[in-house]
Amino acid sequence: MNRFLKSAYRKEPITSFMAIAGAVDVAIGGLDRSWSLLFFGCSLVGVAIAIRWWQSQNTQEELDEDSPKYFLNSQSSRPALPTLDRGKRK
Repeated sequence: MNRFLKSAYRKEPITSFMAIAGAVDVAIGGLDRSWSLLFFGCSLVGVAIAIRWWQSQNTQEELDEDSPKYFLNSQSSRPALPTLDRGKRK
């Protein structure tokens, strides 16, 4: 669990900070029965998750556009180069 949190925080520090701050607000607001702080914390966590999801969707689209597409023709099972004969030399 510790490794997961460290890697997530290193990859996206802004959204991770927003999620952690929101979770702390939720905990404090729930314990103190401060409904406005609880609602703000839930909203902050939701916004952080939405931003992270939106960023992951954009990176997947960019990767799909940038990756080259290779198509094999029906003759691809044949060897590309002819075999060499060592026996007959002049």
